[in-house]
Amino acid sequence: MQNKTKIAYRYSDICLVPQKGILTSRSKADTSVTLGNRTFMLPIVPSNMKCTIDSQLAHTLSYEGYFYIMHRFLDNINFIREAINNSHYISLSVGIKAEDRLLIKHIKENNIFVEYITLDIAHGHCIQALEMIEFIKENLPDTFVIAGNIATPEAAIDLELAGANAVKVGIGQGNACTTKDKTGFTMPMFTCVRNVAEKTKLPIIADGGVRCNGDIAKAIAAGASMVMSGSLFAECNDSPSDIVTDEYGTTYKLYYGSASIHNKTENRHIEGTLKKIPQNSMTYLHKLEEIRQDLASAISYSGGNTLNNLKFVDYYTILN
Repeated sequence: MQNKTKIAYRYSDICLVPQKGILTSRSKADTSVTLGNRTFMLPIVPSNMKCTIDSQLAHTLSYEGYFYIMHRFLDNINFIREAINNSHYISLSVGIKAEDRLLIKHIKENNIFVEYITLDIAHGHCIQALEMIEFIKENLPDTFVIAGNIATPEAAIDLELAGANAVKVGIGQGNACTTKDKTGFTMPMFTCVRNVAEKTKLPIIADGGVRCNGDIAKAIAAGASMVMSGSLFAECNDSPSDIVTDEYGTTYKLYYGSASIHNKTENRHIEGTLKKIPQNSMTYLHKLEEIRQDLASAISYSGGNTLNNLKFVDYYTILN
């Protein structure tokens, strides 16, 4: 039995230390990131959940040069047709059920190029996940496979050996996730990302724990290539989440996790909740521009001119 006490840190427990700046203007900071064969404008992607991404937003994000991952709770065949008709790249989520394997077979038999597939299950370090990764790569060898969610270096190594091209890291840290409360299993995100990054060269998508734009910079400093956030986008006025108004006229967006009863519609293995979050006045594109400006400032404080410089800054932990 392992009983050695270890310390893990959230993004809010970390402060990055400013370095000597070299930029004459923050507008010269390069916030782009490459994933697979594409370069995107920002290292941020909305969570692949029904309340944060839909087909219209997928088209908009693709057209504007951003990364997206469509959620898996829809008619994937119809979405693929829409994506082809709109001439944007295809980025899907799948699970580990029989219908997911049938989808992969359909894609192969119809010679459809799906550029990105995300294996999206709550506990990605399992036999079924490894088998599904192998199945995808056998049938669609040119597809960039993102696999998750995981929380340990050992998981990243196993997923890489199975054929994953990137890993999605984070368990129990989402704003609408109750896994840590229901099961006791989780890992604070800064430490989680850093531990995985120290043991693998695979690109890491840090999923969960982001409460403000500065947390994106901290995730990259920990070793992430990209960062996934739900709450930052669900509150935007063009998010797919439902709008409710209280008795004072204040409008809120309904934000819920994929493992919530609101999404699953059956009361089995519920590890998510429904939250009301204040609606802001931004569209996704407005929010992305705000994030771009904040990341450009973060790069200037890092003493460099690209996102990669964030990985080399010093940091301190904050004792509460």
